[in-house]
Amino acid sequence: MANRIEQFDKIVKMIEGAQAALNKYFFDYRIFTTFEYWLMIFFLIAPLVLLYFKIDKSKLFEICFYGYNIHVLFGYIDLYGRNLGYWNYPFPVLPPITGLSLDASLVPVTFMLVYQWTIKRKKNYYIYSLLTAVIFSFLFKPVLVRMGLFKLYQEINYIHLLICYVIVVFVAKWMMDLFLWIRRKYA
Repeated sequence: MANRIEQFDKIVKMIEGAQAALNKYFFDYRIFTTFEYWLMIFFLIAPLVLLYFKIDKSKLFEICFYGYNIHVLFGYIDLYGRNLGYWNYPFPVLPPITGLSLDASLVPVTFMLVYQWTIKRKKNYYIYSLLTAVIFSFLFKPVLVRMGLFKLYQEINYIHLLICYVIVVFVAKWMMDLFLWIRRKYA
């Protein structure tokens, strides 16, 4: 038993060391002074400002709950991918949360606006969210890779990213539908 705990403690120390190395990289290379860093700041702030003006206030809680689902699910998938060394972000806004700009703002807000548009116009959510996922996977992410803002490792490719997007947007919609059903049933 003690051996297992000691091994776990060593792993925790390795994680601390990796985070310390990332922090050192961030400050040694003055990442916060680069164009790429400020572009990531833009990806964090601009979508939130846009959302403030574009969100349908009459469906505020529904759309925000859907966006929260997207945010949380993408956060978990992003953490999983980073921890397994599948991808990472060389210009993090905050070193401990390297995917913050995309996971907390750009991706959720984009899908929130797609969700809002589909429910307002009675369009098929799955078709439009899939189209948005394709755009993110095969257009936006390759641009980020070319700009050095996102790096893929091992055998991961854009099809894998598309699968992640599809899983997230479908599960988020199913969760939203479940809560809407519960609200209708017990309201």
